[in-house]
Amino acid sequence: MWPVTKCNWRFVVSGAGGGGNDVQWCFSQVKGAIDDDVAEADIISTVEFNHSGELLATGDKGGRVVIFQQETENKSQSQFRSEYNVYSTFQSHEPEFDYLKSLEIEEKINKIRWLPQKNAAQFLLSTNDKTIKLWKISERDKRPEGYNLKEEDGRYRDAATITTLRVPVFRPMDLMVEASPRRVFANAHTYHINSISVNSDNETYLSADDLRINLWHLEITDRSFNIVDIKPANMEELTEVITAAEFHPHQCNTFVYSSSKGTIRLCDMRASALCDKHSKLFEEPEDPSNRSFFSEIISSISDVKFSHNGRYMMTRDYLSVKIWDLNMENRPVETYQVHEYLRSKLCSLYENDCIFDKFECCWNGNDSVVMTGSYNNFFRMLDRSQRRDVTLEASRESCKPRQVLKPRRVCAGGKRKKDEISVDSLDFNKKILHTAWHPQENIIAVATTNNLYIFQEKVN
Repeated sequence: MWPVTKCNWRFVVSGAGGGGNDVQWCFSQVKGAIDDDVAEADIISTVEFNHSGELLATGDKGGRVVIFQQETENKSQSQFRSEYNVYSTFQSHEPEFDYLKSLEIEEKINKIRWLPQKNAAQFLLSTNDKTIKLWKISERDKRPEGYNLKEEDGRYRDAATITTLRVPVFRPMDLMVEASPRRVFANAHTYHINSISVNSDNETYLSADDLRINLWHLEITDRSFNIVDIKPANMEELTEVITAAEFHPHQCNTFVYSSSKGTIRLCDMRASALCDKHSKLFEEPEDPSNRSFFSEIISSISDVKFSHNGRYMMTRDYLSVKIWDLNMENRPVETYQVHEYLRSKLCSLYENDCIFDKFECCWNGNDSVVMTGSYNNFFRMLDRSQRRDVTLEASRESCKPRQVLKPRRVCAGGKRKKDEISVDSLDFNKKILHTAWHPQENIIAVATTNNLYIFQEKVN
């Protein structure tokens, strides 16, 4: 499933990076089949680094989870960072059928979230539309030998033939990585799950669907607490749905959820068991000059992420990324246009359903740069400290030995310059919806359909 294409050369990208300084990005690896004919099951649906960045997990539409491990650095080649290689692959979810509602439940992995490591094993949560699973990923490099009551092949011995007592011992064996399901959290969501988020207390987590948010304990699978319910008594009165939800990184009582109307609600679980009444409402007044038939669709928030320090949160709608200060509700402190040149194309994007694409966003390790995806396999890096941005491309065609990849520019109209690409020639079937940034280093992972690109900062 995951053939690896490795290049023994690197290309350099001048762009925005951590710490407010220029970072030269270089190609590291690309995972996935090269074929143009992509199987639906191989399309990547989520990407997530663990808390140390040593492991990188991807989920796909086939219900599989693939985990890559960062190898230790080769000191003889210090200019090249360590690479990620396949560590474990397992089938997380299978297709199911809801006989009561006559609905098929896809195996597609909607979200993966790592739990902080507490022992030698790693734990992660994965979810499809209806069921959340807690997986344990552990290593085994020893096997027991010398049992008294059974043979080495597992058959039980006749107790009458046992005349001596042996002490079992552990013998070294080839390293084996095991993924085992520890908990299954099911039957709590009527609608499709769009978010899961682990609380900072490391004991609870939330799961959100279109109309409700539930609070779970990691040790209890047979019940959860409903903490948000926006379902109206009459469904004809429904005006908005929940699009994303996340816990605060440090305050275990605080979480936010975003809506299809472009609002973000911050809730405090200390105020009420049912958080239908928010503590804060973050909403930007609409510019009347930009009002159109598509305004409500493009204002729908597809992702919300707290900064690592917990002071800010980032939201992504169809055309922009906004940074909000938790102490200021009336407008964002920063707004970045991701692909404003598409505003004139909204009609055709509506006709081909691309206007409903849900782009995710992520922070770098020190919250100075944000990253999000676009079309034509472009992704954008937005430097908050220097107020600069750059558009880069994840493409096999641009991987040429020692060739500097200049930032890509899109021409919205008028005379096109030599190094620009026309907005009319953008490929809307090639899109980057899922991105992830290493929590401690300038290493990024970018998913393009069935391929996972890994880029790293060039080390001089």
